[in-house]
Amino acid sequence: MSRIHDALKRAEQERSTSTGTHVEPSFDQPEFQPDRVTAVPPGAGMMSNTGGGLSYESLLARCPQTEWAPDARTMLFFDNNDSRVGAEEFRTLRSRLYQIREKIQLKNVMVTSALPKEGKSFVAANLAQVMVRQHGRRVLVIDGDLRNPGMHRHLGAAQTPGLAEYLLGECDEIAALQRGPMENLFFMPAGRAAGSAPELLSNGRLKILLQRLEPLFDWIIIDTSPVIPVSDSTLVASLCDGILMVVRSNVTPSDMARRAREEFPDKLLLGVVLNGTQSGAVARSKYYYGEAVSSKV
Repeated sequence: MSRIHDALKRAEQERSTSTGTHVEPSFDQPEFQPDRVTAVPPGAGMMSNTGGGLSYESLLARCPQTEWAPDARTMLFFDNNDSRVGAEEFRTLRSRLYQIREKIQLKNVMVTSALPKEGKSFVAANLAQVMVRQHGRRVLVIDGDLRNPGMHRHLGAAQTPGLAEYLLGECDEIAALQRGPMENLFFMPAGRAAGSAPELLSNGRLKILLQRLEPLFDWIIIDTSPVIPVSDSTLVASLCDGILMVVRSNVTPSDMARRAREEFPDKLLLGVVLNGTQSGAVARSKYYYGEAVSSKV
């Protein structure tokens, strides 16, 4: 190997002499070493497929509209019936968020709760729907509950591929997205249930995902795991502009709600959505008694 190195060096010096110019030998380096091999997770380079200038037009082209079968009991805005019980409360919640947005940067909103079965997925999905009811608004809703995903059932959409597959490096961000029947509404399901949720959420790819998709949407709404049982939501909160806490009326213990609230900085907490209130027509409906929302933002 040293003889080859010396021969290349002499040839370089002879060329510089014959041309009358001085060229620093480019081979005065340590003897050749094999290329270092770095392990790369499967699919880690897939994001380059979309390029650095991902546009909304290219997103529409690469993410064709798919058929969803929304749950008519819980999804309030797919049938264009503005008189649905609970619909006006979501419009009020939308207005409150826009008022807050006039004062602070607000695009990525995390929706969580203290305990399971308090209605956080219901709130996140309907909030996304009411946002796109305003002309031209583009909204992405992400099911970030990797342990017990359920938003795909509300929307009647496929569960995979989704966030888990993206965080594992098995697909790029476009492959994990779905575009349903409502104009400008995109959905990223949780994907397959992942036992290593904290490790996936903290591996850095979620931050990259949000950075790449933020310019394309007016709002990104992320549904996460409940706060008390697991640490997942606190990992996601650090990447969000604000947090909505869902509390179920007459169900959520006050000490649990207080404990969950203390997990987040004051500046991130936008307010509380009181779910399952009993009032007026809501109380007379067996179903909507369980699903009505009163926004307290």
